[in-house]
Amino acid sequence: MVVALTGGIGSGKSTVARMLEKLGATVIDADAIVHELQAPGTPMVKELAEVFGPEIVGPDGGLLREELGQIVFHNEAARERLNAIVHPKVGVEFARRLVAAKAARVPLIVLDIPLLFEGRKAGSRSAASMQSEAVIVVWVPRALQLERQISRDARDRDDAQARIDAQIPIDAKRAEADHVIDNSGSLEETESQVVALYAELVG
Repeated sequence: MVVALTGGIGSGKSTVARMLEKLGATVIDADAIVHELQAPGTPMVKELAEVFGPEIVGPDGGLLREELGQIVFHNEAARERLNAIVHPKVGVEFARRLVAAKAARVPLIVLDIPLLFEGRKAGSRSAASMQSEAVIVVWVPRALQLERQISRDARDRDDAQARIDAQIPIDAKRAEADHVIDNSGSLEETESQVVALYAELVG
């Protein structure tokens, strides 16, 4: 079975992905692919520098994500330009890994796609994500999203709020989900939900 996993900034989606992987799922992580494609000296980094300026590249040729984030999270047009560069290339690699996972006949394939709903809204839903049979949303209240960013990432409140506002509201994502993991409680409570959901999906 193939499922898509998403959430919002500060929702704990990566924590849930690790729990599913521990149970036996194969996780294909869109963010990990992005980081690989944006390694120092790669064509994507050079293209991003041409579009957003050389100040987003460090002395080692690596992408300065905070600097890029300051540009795109406060400017919708810039964010759309970034997505137009990144999403198609990530989609190709994502699809390749999905084919390999299916060939391995694992019990559950999890497509970890942070901006799943945002991609759909923009009309750029990838062929890989279209193969998912269900959508899991990791949910927390909006206020908790904000506080986790401030404490975890040491962001100021305005920056954290801008990053949340750049995404579709997490309650709207929850309304569209086939399955919801409430990650607003303890890790043990979250893990209990994940174990039950895994058993339901593979059973």
